[in-house]
Amino acid sequence: MLIDAIRGIMRGEGVDFPSLVMQLLATVAVIFLILPLHEYARGLIAYKLGDPTAKQSGRLPLNPLASIDKVGTLGLLLFGIGWAKPVPVNPRYFRNPKRDMALTALAGPVSNILAGFVGTVVYYLLLCLPFIPVQALSVLSVFFYYYISINLMLAVFNLLPAPPLDGSRLVAAFLPNRMVYQYYRYERYVVLVLFVLLFTGVLDPVLSFLHGHLWNAVISLGSAPFRALGLL
Repeated sequence: MLIDAIRGIMRGEGVDFPSLVMQLLATVAVIFLILPLHEYARGLIAYKLGDPTAKQSGRLPLNPLASIDKVGTLGLLLFGIGWAKPVPVNPRYFRNPKRDMALTALAGPVSNILAGFVGTVVYYLLLCLPFIPVQALSVLSVFFYYYISINLMLAVFNLLPAPPLDGSRLVAAFLPNRMVYQYYRYERYVVLVLFVLLFTGVLDPVLSFLHGHLWNAVISLGSAPFRALGLL
């Protein structure tokens, strides 16, 4: 992401500007299409589980402008990791608050994985079309690489067990009630720590490892129909 270009410039290295432009275009697509979808999925699942809060606040219609979060957008541009404005969720409406909060949280990362999978299928479909020029395919391949990669990295990042990320809701589902408050007590500080870890690259090995395995799985599944038909 942009942080990589900044690090390269600081080390006196060159910047691949055509690739950087495609990267920025893919990021913009994620900001206006996928981040709102991430939150919409959470709001929809919450609504299906009995919580009308998102619907009553006007967040269930897929409106990208209502989902823009300045800090989350900056994080996505700089690090390839960010977030939209969270949809409001009130666990008091849930029959099983812990379980239903976990399911609501899980909907976000799952939507990113599905978006990455759809992007993979579209990319391989374009490869099979004979009338698309090679130069255009070369440009599109860079765009889809970043589009798929950003979506999968968002899924991996959001599944980390750190408040306020979605992964923390999954962990909280298995914690005793007396421990949940302590778990979320320092949530606002955890966000700052996460940004520091991202900027310094401390989290890079963990995120890259998880992202690599998820990437291989999604690419393999997305390309499977085309390999089966002998198109690849």
